Amino acid sequence: MCAVAAIGNSGPDVTEHSHYDFIIIGGGPAGQGAAEFASLAGRRTLVIERNVLGGLVVTTGGAPTKTLREAALYLTGFRERALYGLTAPADIALAVERMRARTRQVRSAMQDITRSTFDNLGIEVAYGSARLGPNRTVLLTPREGDAKERVLTADRILLATGSRPSRPTNIPFDDPDIFDSEGLPQLERIPKSVLIVGGGSIGCEFVSIINAFGIPVILIHTGERLLRNMDSEMSRLLHQVFESFGIHILLGTSVRAAERVNGELKVSLETGEVLRPDIALFAAGRTVNVEGLGLEAAGVKLNTSGAVAVDEQFQTSVEGIYAAGDLIGPSLSSIAMEQGRVAACHALGLRFKEKMDPLPVSAVYSIPELAGVGLTEDEAKKQRIDYEVGRCSFAAIPRGVISGHAEGMLKLVFHRGDRSLLGVHIFGDIASELVGLGQATIHGGGTIDVFNRLTFATPTYTMAYKFAAFDGLKRLARPGTANTNAK
Repeated sequence: MCAVAAIGNSGPDVTEHSHYDFIIIGGGPAGQGAAEFASLAGRRTLVIERNVLGGLVVTTGGAPTKTLREAALYLTGFRERALYGLTAPADIALAVERMRARTRQVRSAMQDITRSTFDNLGIEVAYGSARLGPNRTVLLTPREGDAKERVLTADRILLATGSRPSRPTNIPFDDPDIFDSEGLPQLERIPKSVLIVGGGSIGCEFVSIINAFGIPVILIHTGERLLRNMDSEMSRLLHQVFESFGIHILLGTSVRAAERVNGELKVSLETGEVLRPDIALFAAGRTVNVEGLGLEAAGVKLNTSGAVAVDEQFQTSVEGIYAAGDLIGPSLSSIAMEQGRVAACHALGLRFKEKMDPLPVSAVYSIPELAGVGLTEDEAKKQRIDYEVGRCSFAAIPRGVISGHAEGMLKLVFHRGDRSLLGVHIFGDIASELVGLGQATIHGGGTIDVFNRLTFATPTYTMAYKFAAFDGLKRLARPGTANTNAK
């Protein structure tokens, strides 16, 4: 429901008092995952979507944003031009034009694929706004037609209305040069300089894209380091590489005010410093979409953070009403989709998937990427686990030398006693692809010896797993190199 473009389809001919086995409010990742499972079980399911099926993943976030990243890398030759002695600057205006065209193509294709998925599974879709009524009823106001509110009933209801970028009240978002993460991709001109507020995944991804085009960019973040949920060593490596790219990073501060002075954007920081960027992007946090859902009237309670409160089965405080995705707390779209599937299984008594994956992968599509699964070294230390680490720099493997991206690193966190793998954290090219091998190993209760036994193709980045395991074994064999902070 937090998507921004519309589909020209009025949906099914729902009539007053139409009854469904399952009504899902919101057609983003969580709603889609739930609808797919419900339809496979033969349950009559209705998805109510305000804008576009697929939500942010097919409109302004997800696939389109990752397309911006890939297009920026390819069209500018960022990181490869100097490697091969190509010093002539890229045509930025042409590159931006082609990037926008490619992003539109991907957005359209992803929306078509999502609609086809719903059609092929026979899932009914109604476009409009919805709110909860008493006794598990849903009040639907269609987007098209007579717009007469219709009363629908369901055995079970899932709320999956997503979230939107947070907008601090001290920031004038009506200024044409101030954006949130959903608005920035609509910018039609090439800015002379950019200020990005927020050092989370969205901020780091956008700062990478802008920097690839050679546009001066400043990143400010309230925390002591970027990406606080990732392994701190990987976060520090990203910080160092960002600075080597010419990105100016200010930590431990925030924006006090933003205003227009003599036609110029003026941003004042809490430190007293004043910045004058051409445009500013605010990408710090998201706000759940609970407005207009009729939660209070239906008795659905919120938690202390303002998100919908649910139990382990994703049921709200009202029996028969479930919630999943960003509505219960902003998360990755991959996790939201799994939450929707688990919620549908509990709501409808299905046996497809009854528990969430306890080891979800985290990935940040910055340049370079970061990815991680399992315990970080910080968490292992905090939990006083007798752990050790093994590292492999991409500079030590042929693939890293060939690519010229030798700043990458793969890190294994494992138990010193039985060498069981506890966590895998990767910084560098295709980190989001590489981390899956580590996830599967942890799920299987494997040790770092698994990587010692495997024979990897070379030159590949997967070789880093073997050399990181060797490094870990060396540390165990040499007391002088052992981790001294384990306890």
